[in-house]
Parts: sequence; C-alpha cells; structure tokens
Amino acid sequence: MKTLQRIALALIIIGAINWGLIGLFQFDLVASIFGGQEAILSRIVYTLVGISGLICLTLLFAPMTEEEDRDVDNRVIDGRQVSYSTEFAEENDLSDIKEEDREDRDQ
Repeated sequence: MKTLQRIALALIIIGAINWGLIGLFQFDLVASIFGGQEAILSRIVYTLVGISGLICLTLLFAPMTEEEDRDVDNRVIDGRQVSYSTEFAEENDLSDIKEEDREDRDQ
C-alpha cells in the first residue's frame, strides 16, 4: 500500500505544481505537454491526479504511528531517558551517567 500512496503523492505534487502555474501564469503545463485540455492523455493525467487525491485523503484520517506520536524531545537511548530540552528544564547530572558506564564496563 505504501507504494501506491507514494505514486499518488507524486501525482498530487504534479497536480499542485500545475495548479500553481495556472494560478500564477495562466499556463496549463499538462495541457501543453499532452496537446490541450481535451486531449485524451491530458484527461487521463487529470483523472489520475483526482484519484490520487482520493487515495491520499485516507492518509489524513489514518492514525499516527508510535514514532510520530512520541515526543521528539524525550528519547530513550541505550535504556536511558535522554532529554534534549534546555529551556526551563532540569539539567541531568552527567556524573551519574559516567558512573553507570563504568559499572557496565566492569561487569
């Protein structure tokens, strides 16, 4: 399913660029490449972009994965809670971490 979603996303990006060109310069890139808006190839591209929008609509309502849902500032590395935040937070005592590393190496 991810491959289908990536293809759909690429087609949506093509459609977005085309709409941007239409809005800014009144230039329809798809129509100019494939021979006008009524050309069968242009209509196929427009249809594929529309279907891709419907496919990617499901991504809007998909539940977030555990990685996306997790707080980025608080990570667990080697079994230890590591906090990268600096503002209004307690500072970690690095001497405890160094002692734990020595104990792990001694064992």
